[in-house]
Amino acid sequence: MDKELVDAALAAAEQHGKDVADVPLRAIAAAAGISRSTLLRRLGGSRARLDEAVRQSGVDPGGRVPVRERAIEAAAELINRNGLGAVTLEAVAVAAQCSPTSLHAVFGGRDGLLACMFDRYVPVPDLEVLAADPPERIEETVHAVYRALIEAFSREPRVLPAIFGDLFSRPDGTAARMLKANLPRMFASLSTLLTSQIEAGRLRPLPLPLLIQLMIGPLAVHMLLRPTLQDTLGDLLPPVEEVSRTFAEAFIRAAAP
Repeated sequence: MDKELVDAALAAAEQHGKDVADVPLRAIAAAAGISRSTLLRRLGGSRARLDEAVRQSGVDPGGRVPVRERAIEAAAELINRNGLGAVTLEAVAVAAQCSPTSLHAVFGGRDGLLACMFDRYVPVPDLEVLAADPPERIEETVHAVYRALIEAFSREPRVLPAIFGDLFSRPDGTAARMLKANLPRMFASLSTLLTSQIEAGRLRPLPLPLLIQLMIGPLAVHMLLRPTLQDTLGDLLPPVEEVSRTFAEAFIRAAAP
């Protein structure tokens, strides 16, 4: 098998963000600069020979993690280690073992990559699922929101704390733009959850932005500071489950009619 065809197959896979086995022969032929019929003729009428040649080159034609997943994980690791400013397409391409061109093809650019990465590491999707089927009791609602927040702040790599770090240091930077883009979704989910409790008479009809801040603010600040507090206070710091219960009880007492 010509190395030229193997290289073309790998290049087409990177460009389309798919495994070699999932890339159409037409795309591989285009990467090789030949027609599909010529490619088939050189393959002896079957792509099985090409898949085997790719496998012999050290790449599983059907088992490699797609570029999209590799890039999101690489971006998250870069943010965790070096901050949001370290996430350039070139740096992500090196870490994800792909090309900047393939990242442009999959994400449309750096902002598209960051948007996909944010969606995975911020609690917005979990809150949207919760709002689609909200708990009946206020205690269940608050605890469920807190579980989503704790999971997002604790998830490795620690992307969400790094996002807040960038936000505090650069109020008009990339993190601010991404958070503003996600804020309407988060506000809509939390509004749905809290409005149903207000209508049921379990919460006072405070302005929703203030009610949301009253609920999530203390726990969010605690989770941001917790690694430092843990190093300083050690066993004096209560477990996160106890902290969550304490803040939930305090919010309910403060916001109840």
